[in-house]
Amino acid sequence: MIIKDAQLEAVAVKASQYPDDTMPEIAFAGRSNVGKSSLLNLLTGRKSLARVSGSPGKTRTINFYKINDTFRIVDLPGYGYAKVSKSMSRDWGPMMEEYFQKRKGLKKVIQLVDIRHAPSAQDVQMYRYLRHYGLDGIVAATKADKVSRNEMQKCISQIRKTLELGNEDLVIPISALKRTGHDKLLEIMEEILED
Repeated sequence: MIIKDAQLEAVAVKASQYPDDTMPEIAFAGRSNVGKSSLLNLLTGRKSLARVSGSPGKTRTINFYKINDTFRIVDLPGYGYAKVSKSMSRDWGPMMEEYFQKRKGLKKVIQLVDIRHAPSAQDVQMYRYLRHYGLDGIVAATKADKVSRNEMQKCISQIRKTLELGNEDLVIPISALKRTGHDKLLEIMEEILED
């Protein structure tokens, strides 16, 4: 898949603000500071489509990007950042639930985890949540440039074990810095959309 056009279509905190549910969507979820904005910019070939923030936990809305006028990439708010207020983290669950339950066009959620660390309790909780909705199966292991080739397999095994992934579930190492792994992810996204 080649992404030629990417536009921010809507910024939402509730269903009434979502764009029409008329095209397929692939959403991206991950902890604050996992590199979600950098990955989205890499996938779309745009430097600042998704704003990369110096202070994690900034994305507190659901951002809908229209891609090639045929589907949407949906940037879900980051979870697990300590400095986010209690009321903000309380709102996060209902906001996600509403999105997962109401979007008929939602095909898959790609969960991002930092390859350098074992997935956190919140990562595990998120993956179980996705499994509950039948949206699991793809994990993007970000910051792959920070580990050696030898360490990479060990890190991937740890991710698979901690998230209790099945044999058919994918873990794709990605580095926004070195611009690697995103081509594989784009291929998989294309397969999801054709399905």
